[in-house]
Amino acid sequence: MAELPETDPLYLHDTAVPRFIYGTAWKEQATSELTLQALNHGFTAIDTANQRKHYYEEGVGEALQNYYQVSGKSRDDLFLQTKFTYIEGQDNRLPYDPEADIKTQVEQSFLSSLEHLQTDYLDAYLLHGPSQSSGLSDKDFEVWEAMENFYRSGHIKLLGVSNVNHDQLEYLSHHAAIKPMLVQNRCFARTGWDANIRELCQRHDIHYQGFSLLTANTAMFEKPEFQSIMDRTGLTGPQVIFQAALKMGMIILTGTSDAEHMQQDLHCQKTSLTDDQVTLIEQLMA
Repeated sequence: MAELPETDPLYLHDTAVPRFIYGTAWKEQATSELTLQALNHGFTAIDTANQRKHYYEEGVGEALQNYYQVSGKSRDDLFLQTKFTYIEGQDNRLPYDPEADIKTQVEQSFLSSLEHLQTDYLDAYLLHGPSQSSGLSDKDFEVWEAMENFYRSGHIKLLGVSNVNHDQLEYLSHHAAIKPMLVQNRCFARTGWDANIRELCQRHDIHYQGFSLLTANTAMFEKPEFQSIMDRTGLTGPQVIFQAALKMGMIILTGTSDAEHMQQDLHCQKTSLTDDQVTLIEQLMA
């Protein structure tokens, strides 16, 4: 299996999607500082959400403005991704009128995100998760239609959905006027690294973003076979997982708050894993 160039993005509908995305969840008042640090260390894609309960989207916007001023880079040099979150996933700090109809809530949340991030378009906009654990509701399709309208207007380049199961994604892909282009899921080794969703994504030309690749799979680091790969390659545990994930075709979300780990993550391919090593990792806890 050929080594993936670290800096080569994927291309989807003429949009360049970096292979590494910096995740900004759960960083509160440190959001601006850590996002700026990630950008300065080489990340060119940022993930956030208009969900004050777990994200501070305005802090991301502050970091972006500081980065533009200091680096000389512009908005078009970065990939920005955020999400619409249902009221059930919010706290009292809502980005929309709770009494408004759902399409209006999407519009209000979207325009608020543009204001927070100080941009007039988004590279990707995701539904943070369906409204129910199984199946899709009429409300989900109303939200998706509102997102499609922003896509058609040119304010969104890519549409996606997060925290979705196989049947939901299959149904949305067959029934939406504009099918999802991105999926963002928590990725567990015990499910073959979300193997059934990734296979579905491949069939429908959807790009898969994996998050919690480390925190959801801490037991992996204790496996003798995994430790042997670390010893043979000289890579850290996270570097092994991230490189394997890249070679499985994933886009990686990482939200590390450690500057050294930011550098290590982006250089996870300094020693190439063999095909057999990647296969072993993919099957180790399946």
